[in-house]
Amino acid sequence: MGFEEGGGVRSGFRCLTRRKQVDSDRVRAEEGHHQLAKALSVPQLVAIGVGATIGAGVYVLVGTVAREHAGPALTISFLIAGIAAALSAFCYAELASRCPSAGSAYHYSYICVGEGVAWLIGWALILEYTIGGSAVARGISPNLALFFGGPDSLPSFLARVSIPGLDIVVDPCAAILVFVVTGLLCLGIKESTFVQSIVTTANVCVLLFVIIAGGYIGFQTGWVGYTVAGGYFPYGVNGMLAGSATVFFAYIGFDSVASTAEEVKNPQRDLPLGIATSLSVCCLLYMMVSVVVVGLVPYFAMDPDTPISSAFARNDVQWAVYIITSGAVLALCSALMGSLLPQPRILMAMARDGLLPSFFSDVNVRTQVPVKSTILTGIFAATLAFFMDVSQLAGMVSVGTLLAFTIVAISILILRYVPPDEIPLPSSFQESIDSVSIRYSIQNNGEKADSLGNTGSSENQYDGPSQEINKESVNYPLIGKEINPEHFNEQTRRQKATWSIASVCLGVLILTTSASYTFLPNFLRYLACSVGGLLLLGGLFVLVWIDQDDARHNFGHTGGFICPFVPFLPVCCILINAYLLVNLGAGTWFRVSMWLLIGVLVYLFYGRTHSSLTDVVYVPAAHAEEIYRTSPDYRA
Repeated sequence: MGFEEGGGVRSGFRCLTRRKQVDSDRVRAEEGHHQLAKALSVPQLVAIGVGATIGAGVYVLVGTVAREHAGPALTISFLIAGIAAALSAFCYAELASRCPSAGSAYHYSYICVGEGVAWLIGWALILEYTIGGSAVARGISPNLALFFGGPDSLPSFLARVSIPGLDIVVDPCAAILVFVVTGLLCLGIKESTFVQSIVTTANVCVLLFVIIAGGYIGFQTGWVGYTVAGGYFPYGVNGMLAGSATVFFAYIGFDSVASTAEEVKNPQRDLPLGIATSLSVCCLLYMMVSVVVVGLVPYFAMDPDTPISSAFARNDVQWAVYIITSGAVLALCSALMGSLLPQPRILMAMARDGLLPSFFSDVNVRTQVPVKSTILTGIFAATLAFFMDVSQLAGMVSVGTLLAFTIVAISILILRYVPPDEIPLPSSFQESIDSVSIRYSIQNNGEKADSLGNTGSSENQYDGPSQEINKESVNYPLIGKEINPEHFNEQTRRQKATWSIASVCLGVLILTTSASYTFLPNFLRYLACSVGGLLLLGGLFVLVWIDQDDARHNFGHTGGFICPFVPFLPVCCILINAYLLVNLGAGTWFRVSMWLLIGVLVYLFYGRTHSSLTDVVYVPAAHAEEIYRTSPDYRA
């Protein structure tokens, strides 16, 4: 009966699509987890977001993109990329305020999409933050060496050393810095964010110095960079857009704010403000720095490795090089903290849901942070930073982020049009569920029994007295069989919305893939683009035409930020992120696929059977409170 009758394939599919409830105080109390400290407000969130976003890339990226793509139009490239990043930020802001728990995109996708997708997102984010932190740590020692006189001037205990015969260059400085940051994160969220605030503020001050001092020099020299023969768009509009796609990755990092949702004092108000403010500050700083640097030196004469330092040096301001190098080191340290902060919380969230061992979910009683997960994260990241040159793996960082951005936008569409209308309850509530089911059946006076839910796994099936009342529901006794016309119309609307969201996603995939794969014959590319475009526009048209679900107003924690321009904004977000994903390169996707394959095996042999949703009963959200009230466990 139930899932077992459908065979293993059907049971496995239901495991992948089972969804968890938005965490409430009651749910957390039932699970018995120690809580993270609620110590963060808007200033701390802005420090985390800005610190994690503005790495040393800005000190290098302006030169590379200006020389190869945008020229003086680099400022517009940063603006367009900032607007594209803001689309994802809007989606994050709504979900973070509605579902303020640790886990970020993993948590949102588990609630809105299902366990299978959530696992892959969480697994990809683990890879992102680990490699990202290791790559940042490896980048600190070369910049730090400049203070000691040159690339090979670090003290011997910090200097890089080549191991003969193994083609390995170990970096003790990177490993030491990772351990220092790990120890700082173990002290507590309040203490670590205080240090990150100081480091981020110092980095912002360096960038303000670049803007103010560079602006003064520009006015003195006549802004020679804007008088070049090629004009403002030497590579045309296409070059400017190509530059936008490159600098988009400079905005990755604001999602770290969402990972601290459970530690925010007032998440409905502070999380959207923290995300929006940090992204706005980053965009403004990027644009102002690019305006100044491109104006000081012609774009074709820029040093691709040290564009800002060389721009000041060309104008006889040699002493500024030390300030700018200090900013690069500070930016890397802040980015390292921003990379190591979210991962323990994602591990903790996955362990709470049973997908990873409970070891990762332990929260230290004194510091109120997941110390065990933090230490393990630090050890793994330090090992990678010590032994491996992870620069070749840097593209894998982008895959995790862009997948997260994409699934968050899809989650917004699901939340608005087909929000989960059932929640999982422990099997200990079975008696109460049966009682309420009988009561509603009697009230319907012979009509088919009202919906009270369907089981969440093959191990637990409803087998109560209500089966005698509703023979048609023998396999899924808690799935509603109402014949109310309004209910029928609502079910039809939900089916249309579901197929429309699927059509949008499929259309985006076909369109971006066919547009990017230039090696395909033109006829095949144009045909695929046409099909993808029709699927995308058709699904979008239906979403605009039908009404959004009324249940969205009460989903999760209400009173927070509401994403505007739905469905247009999330669909644009999905399209942009999918295009960037497709263009990351075959080598990057091959390496990521190997990691995701390992994740699939871990899920199949551990997560699937240990999930907290293995032995639950799904009931309609409208009846959940009544079931809680009539449950002996709850009354106790």
